[in-house]
Amino acid sequence: MNAGQKQTNERLGAHVSTQDGVQNAPGRGVAIGATAIQVFTKTPNQWREPEISQVVCEAYREQLKTSRLRGVVAHDSYLINLASPDAVLNERSVRSFVAELERCFALGIEAVVSHPGNYIDEREPGLRRNAEAYTRCLETVGQVRVLIETTAGCGTALGGTFGELAELRALIPASLRDRVGFCADTCHLFSAGYDLVSHYDETWEEWDATIGLEHLQCFHLNDSKTPFHSCRDRHELIGEGSLGPGPFRRIMTDPRFENTMKVLETPKGEDLVTLDRKMLRRLRRYAREKK
Repeated sequence: MNAGQKQTNERLGAHVSTQDGVQNAPGRGVAIGATAIQVFTKTPNQWREPEISQVVCEAYREQLKTSRLRGVVAHDSYLINLASPDAVLNERSVRSFVAELERCFALGIEAVVSHPGNYIDEREPGLRRNAEAYTRCLETVGQVRVLIETTAGCGTALGGTFGELAELRALIPASLRDRVGFCADTCHLFSAGYDLVSHYDETWEEWDATIGLEHLQCFHLNDSKTPFHSCRDRHELIGEGSLGPGPFRRIMTDPRFENTMKVLETPKGEDLVTLDRKMLRRLRRYAREKK
């Protein structure tokens, strides 16, 4: 840090590639100017569960130590469905999620962002299956936290309402519940019917009353390619979609979220670097502006 530069607790960044090994992720975060990153610890659209060697773990930790990163989260596989009524898929999903938690524990990654499952048949049994599966996984692997992500309300996906998210957490035993928080995706919230553009304050008041703002531990900052309440998950560059700059200015200047991790999942472009750098500069400019 340069002399005279203000010390901050900013944890702002993007999802970065782990191509050629997770040990390369911290350097990619540094390359875009991030102070936090999100990673996949495995290929997200394959069931294969790679083992991470001690050599890779040590290399990752060394790279992280020499970086300016203040936070890292992982994201679980797209194939996992912990709410599935199919016993075979449900069990396979549990094994895969346990393997994810184990990789994060080995690497020292603090939390895994997890999409709630798709209930397929009926909502209430699906919620119970989802909570039971999270419980099994948390009992198997210690310390690593789970951050359940808000969803866009598509089809039978759970997590499209604050009430559902609160109910899912409440179904997990109290002894494990302190390891369960939430990740709020701005595109998903807007698509699910939470109007961050016209009703920013009311949205977070409802979150606080239903879930508790203390349980909001990460943001996915994404604009939306689709209109309000579209129930579609289509991410756009910050300030260039249907949310526009307003909600992002508010989040970046909201004292309640000053220390909350914020991660981009916006379009990458061909070189995987230029657009992330541009979006992080834009968000930091918003943070310097008055509401």
